[in-house]
Amino acid sequence: MGRYTLRRLLQLIPVFLGSTFIVYALVWGLSDDPFAGKCGQRACSPAYIAVMTERYNLDDNIVVQYLKYLGALFTGDFGQTASGTEVADVIANAYPTTIKLAIVALVIEAVIGILAGIVSGLRGRGFVDSLVLVSTLFLISLPVFVTGLVLKQVLGVELGIIRTSVPNDPSIADLIVPGFVLGSLSMAYVARLTRTSLIENTRADYVRTAVAKGLSRRRVVGVHMLRNSLIAVVTFLGTDLGALMGGAIVTEGVFNIRGIGGLVFKGILQQDTATVVGIVVLLVIVYLIANLVVDLLYAVLDPRIRYD
Repeated sequence: MGRYTLRRLLQLIPVFLGSTFIVYALVWGLSDDPFAGKCGQRACSPAYIAVMTERYNLDDNIVVQYLKYLGALFTGDFGQTASGTEVADVIANAYPTTIKLAIVALVIEAVIGILAGIVSGLRGRGFVDSLVLVSTLFLISLPVFVTGLVLKQVLGVELGIIRTSVPNDPSIADLIVPGFVLGSLSMAYVARLTRTSLIENTRADYVRTAVAKGLSRRRVVGVHMLRNSLIAVVTFLGTDLGALMGGAIVTEGVFNIRGIGGLVFKGILQQDTATVVGIVVLLVIVYLIANLVVDLLYAVLDPRIRYD
């Protein structure tokens, strides 16, 4: 396991370098005039251009720019915004809220999705199975912003159960409904994926062997079927964590959550490239770590998997 973990960590290095370079090049290297539109309708002053050129090493070619940015990044320096604020400070203020929201969404989609998939998969064709299939299809069909606006209007405006605007330092309770909205689409996929995996494993040879040995249904399902069926689900959940953090822009906008999504949206509107690049680089790191954890969990779920 130790050698496998080390090998996987080494494999993450070229992936990190390649993905972050592509992002950096797309943001900084494709524009002939990196200052176009940054100063509104008027052209930027020569003094401003000189300061920004020196700050972001724009006189160098794109590879040298990236290497210098990467060197500063390893020291914790994400650069500065156009207004002179440290990007690291801006991210540090917004990121905890988004992490909390993403974790709430991940827990909701995992718990509800897996439970719904188990019930549907074990019951077979019937009312419960049809209810789960119809409900998940309904969630998949609805855009996230529609789900958010409906729940905000019904639960917040009409019933007064939730706040229509999440406070600056939200508690877990404040993020339950936004977390449900953020994870609703993935929750539907988790339920369907769990259901399909259970149905497929019901006909597997190892399940027939366990039943022939006289094992109880609870042990056959819990120890054998469920662990193997959850491998695909865990893979989906692991890759979805990074997507939840990057895809929280709409949900944060609907519920006025001051997180990383709103920060990205604001950075794009203001063409604050340093902020956008810094956040994307951080999301790449989170995504790679989540995938590594998922790979290591395979051996826990399936004892047949061994890492040399």
